[in-house]
Parts: sequence; C-alpha cells; structure tokens
Amino acid sequence: MASTPAQLTARIGFRSEPALFSLGFRPFFLFGSLWAGLAMALWIGMLSGRLSLPTAFDPLTWHAHEALFGYLGAVVAGFLLTAVPNWTGRPPLAGWPLFGLLMVWLLGRLAVSVSALLPAWAVALADLAFLTLLAAVILREILAGKNWRNLIVLLILGTFLAGNALFHWEAARQEGYAASGLGLRLGLAAAVMMIVVIGGRIVPTFTRNWLAKRDAPALPASFGPLDRLALLVSLGALLSWVTAPAWAGSGLALLAAGVALLLRLARWQGLQTRAEPLVWILHIGYAFVPLGMLALGTAILRPDLLTNVAAQHLWMAGGIGVMTLAVMTRATLGHSGRDLKADIWTTGLYLLVIAAVAVRLLADPFPAWAASLYSLSAVLWCAGFFGFALLYGPLLIRRRRDSR
Repeated sequence: MASTPAQLTARIGFRSEPALFSLGFRPFFLFGSLWAGLAMALWIGMLSGRLSLPTAFDPLTWHAHEALFGYLGAVVAGFLLTAVPNWTGRPPLAGWPLFGLLMVWLLGRLAVSVSALLPAWAVALADLAFLTLLAAVILREILAGKNWRNLIVLLILGTFLAGNALFHWEAARQEGYAASGLGLRLGLAAAVMMIVVIGGRIVPTFTRNWLAKRDAPALPASFGPLDRLALLVSLGALLSWVTAPAWAGSGLALLAAGVALLLRLARWQGLQTRAEPLVWILHIGYAFVPLGMLALGTAILRPDLLTNVAAQHLWMAGGIGVMTLAVMTRATLGHSGRDLKADIWTTGLYLLVIAAVAVRLLADPFPAWAASLYSLSAVLWCAGFFGFALLYGPLLIRRRRDSR
C-alpha cells in the first residue's frame, strides 16, 4: 500500500521545516483563498472606477485572468502536489522547493497586476513560469513513480498552461478583450475537463466511503460505459466550443454533454448525502459543470434567452469556485487530522459561495440592478474565501493534531 503524503513527509525528515511548507496544499490553499477574495475586491474597485491598477489588462481581462489562471492555478498546485505523492508513493515537494514555487506564483500575480510598467514578454514569462515548473514537477513524479494512469492529468495541466500562454499573447495584441478570446476558452475548457476527470474520481469515492459507514441502501455506481461516454462527449463538446464558440453544432454538443454528465452524477447517490455538507457540496460543485454546459449550449443556440458571459459564470464561479472550496475544506480537515465533518461555519462558507453564483446570474435578467448585484455577489464571494482563510488558516499553518 502506498504511504500517505503525511507519512512520507515525516519519514524523510521534513519535520524541521515550517508546517506551512510541509505539503503543497498548505501554502497554496491559504494564499489561493486570500487571492480569490482580494482579487475580487480589487476588481469591484476597478469596475466602479474607485481603483486603478498599473496593469496593461483592461479590468475585465485582468479579472478573468486572475480568477482562472491566478486563483485556480494555486488550488490545482496545492491539490496535485498533495495527491501525486499518494499516487506514486514518492516523497512530496516540501521545504525550500515548495517555498520557491509559491514565490514564483506570487511573482506572477504581481507581474500581471503591474504589467503596464513591464514589457509584455516579461509579464508572460513571469506568469507562465509557475505552471511550467508545476508541470515539470508533476511529470518528474509520474515518470519516477511509473504512474502512467495519471498522465491524463498532466495533459490537462499542459492544456491549461497553453491557454494561459495564448491569453497573454491575445492581451499583448490588444485587439478586443482577451477575456473573450481563444486563450480564455482553452484554459477554461481545461479547467472544466479537470473537474470532469478528477471530480469523477473523488466525488463517487468520498460518497461511497461515507455511505458505506452508514450501511446505505445503495452506493455510487462503479465506473462504466456511461462514464466513458460522458467523458468522450464532454471532451468533444469542449473542443468544439474552444474552436467554434458560435457554431450551432457546438451548442448542440454542449447540450448533449450536459445531459450525459447529469446522468453520470445521478448515479453517485448524492441525495443520500444530505446529512453531511462536506459530501453534498462535492455533488453541487460537480453539478455546476453540466449546468454550465446546458446554459452555454442554450446561449449559443438562443442568445436572446441567455448570454455567453452569464453561462460561463456557471463554470467559473460555480464549477471552479464551489468545487475548489469543497476540495480545500475536505483536504485541509483530512490532512490536519480532523474529523471529516463540516461544522456550521464551514457549511456557511459553502452557502456564501453558492449564493454569490446565484446573485451574479441575476444580473443578466435584471440589467438595471446589475451594478448592485455585481457588488453583492462580490461581497458574498469575498466572505466565502476570506472566511476559509480565517477558519482554516490555523489548520494550514500548524502540524497535524496527531503529530504525523
């Protein structure tokens, strides 16, 4: 049986390192959540005209980039740097190398935020260095551990990196908004596919573990033909949307993928998990992916009913925001030696971010209230992620309660 990352860390002597840099999830979940709240607050200030950053990106482009490649990049790093050692049985990245990787991520956030003062190539180089180094670390671990099954995760991460590179190129050209360009679509598609693939592993697994302890009448279905079909249809729909976002065929493909993923999700017995927020939030986070596909497919086929921007927020704020918060809370509790149970405060964090998504969606059908709804959504979002840093920060900076 492969050792857990915590056991590997203890075994190789990283106990002398600060707890914050003993495992990847600790610094990246903490700083990622802080950046999620701070970047949203800064964007609302930029949107209202009360704040101006020395960035070459327009406010919408900066907001989209930092929400997708900035925030999500940190959470993906935290998750993979913690999960990959468990997959391969090798020691985790810790100590000074982990600290250095965090500094590279922070350098990217700074470079993009002051990009008006720097050459475009320098900004891109500073920002892309983080995902490039992360991909190199993951590749090294997969090759050394001969963990070929997870090469698909590296492929998705590479696609995410390529999307970020394209985003910088489009922003540097200053021809329209990079936030609606190919780079954003490619990066977002990679993020969605990451949830489809990795979420498709952890949601039924954690649900099965929880239900089995309670002798539930039914457990999540095992991976089968429907799952394979849903993965293939989702991949095809996302590729079509990336390359032809206005084509009716892309809209139809997205609708088909949304239905397939909802059928897949229905087989995971989510309704039986109502008593435990730490489990049902995983189902809600995953559900935002097919809901986003249905919404985006509708927006392509019937733009008079729904805009692309509103539909994409079901992925950006819903799928990414809710699922990452669900993963961060669960991983932090588990790796800090706490019971896998959400208290009232953690449940409140989930409800705040879900409410932020719902309020943001109301801005389209009620344009007269859009500014107020944007602000309210931002406040709810900030409360959710700053709340995570406040509640879970002490667990992230201290060692496991059982000293492992």
